[in-house]
Amino acid sequence: MSVLTLRLAGPLQSWGASSRFTRRTTESAPTKSGVIGMLAAASGIERGDDEALARLGALRFGARIDQPGTRVRDFQTAHHGITGTSMPLSERFYLADAVFVAALEGDSALLAALHAALRAPVYPPFLGRRSCPPALPVELGLYKGISLDQALTDEPWQAAPWYRRQRRREATVSLVVLREANEDEHETDFQRDQPLSFAAEHRRHALRTVVSKTVDIPNPAAAPRHPRHDPFDALKESD
Repeated sequence: MSVLTLRLAGPLQSWGASSRFTRRTTESAPTKSGVIGMLAAASGIERGDDEALARLGALRFGARIDQPGTRVRDFQTAHHGITGTSMPLSERFYLADAVFVAALEGDSALLAALHAALRAPVYPPFLGRRSCPPALPVELGLYKGISLDQALTDEPWQAAPWYRRQRRREATVSLVVLREANEDEHETDFQRDQPLSFAAEHRRHALRTVVSKTVDIPNPAAAPRHPRHDPFDALKESD
C-alpha cells in the first residue's frame, strides 16, 4: 500500500460537484472526480474507458486546505461553432490563489505509474477546468507504508510564502482535511464526486462519504518567540 501526494496550486481553480446548466459552481476543496480526471488525462486514459477509470476510482482520496483562496465569479458568453447562434450567458465560479494537498491511497504499482505519468503527462494537467493550469509541478511525493491520514499530516505546509508570513505569529497552523471515511467512522457527510464514467454521452458520479478533520502543521515562517522584556528589571538588579 502506498500514498501519492499532489500539490494543487494555481491562479485559478474550480472543482464542481453539483454544477447545472448555466451556473457552474466550485467546492471549497478539490473533488475526487476532478483529481481522478487529472490523473486519467496524464495517463492517457480515454473518456470512454470505464474499466481503467474504475481502477483509479478505487483509490482512497483526501485533500488538505493549505491556503483557502478567494471565491470569484465570472460571466461567459459563447456562440455556436456552426450556426453562430448566441449561447446562454453562463455564470462560473473559481477559487483564486488557493493551494491544496491532495492524496490518494492504494495499490503501489498503480500509484507509481500515476506518479510517473504526472512527470511526463500525455495530456497536460489542469485544476478542475482546462482554463485553470497549475502554477507549480503537481507531483509532491510517493510514499510506501503509510496511511492516507499520515500523509496528509506529515506533508509540509504548501501555502505561498506571502500567505505564510501573514500567520508568522503561529508556530503551528490548523488545516482542514477532507477525506474518505473509514468503515468505523459514522459522523460523515456525502458528496457526489465518485466518478463512474467520464464518457460524454453518459457521465455519471456516485455519492462518497467524507469526513472533515483538522491537523496541526509546523509553520516554517513562524517568527521566533522572544522573552517578555521588562525595562524595570535593570533597576531591580541594581537594588
